[in-house]
Amino acid sequence: MKILDIGEVVQQSGVSPSTLRYYEEIGLIASIGRHGLRRQFKMDVLLRLSLIALGKSAGFSLVEISSMFGKDGLPDLPRASLHAKADELERQIRNLTVLKNALRHVADCPAPSHLECPTFRRLILTVSRRKRSKAK
Repeated sequence: MKILDIGEVVQQSGVSPSTLRYYEEIGLIASIGRHGLRRQFKMDVLLRLSLIALGKSAGFSLVEISSMFGKDGLPDLPRASLHAKADELERQIRNLTVLKNALRHVADCPAPSHLECPTFRRLILTVSRRKRSKAK
């Protein structure tokens, strides 16, 4: 079994030493001991750190990510939560696409005043409707 010290984990994962220590403190990862003052880890910590980074990128909290690992330390991914997060991201993508289109139109619109432009007015109404429906 290949053992990595904290410096090798930092180098290979891009995760800072302080973050590794914090993840260990909250139980997201575990060292297998020390060699002098340097923490030692199994190779599988790199996969675990990749999964943590993926979860963070998707918007999961560290508490939520922690719950995605079983007692044996292996991933135990809650499919319903993943579907819900994917749906949430899809809504965000749609909203951001509308916003992007509105900004592009505003930047490129040849109308003398944006309020005279029917496309601009339609985009503004769409954005405001989505904000109101999201607030409900």
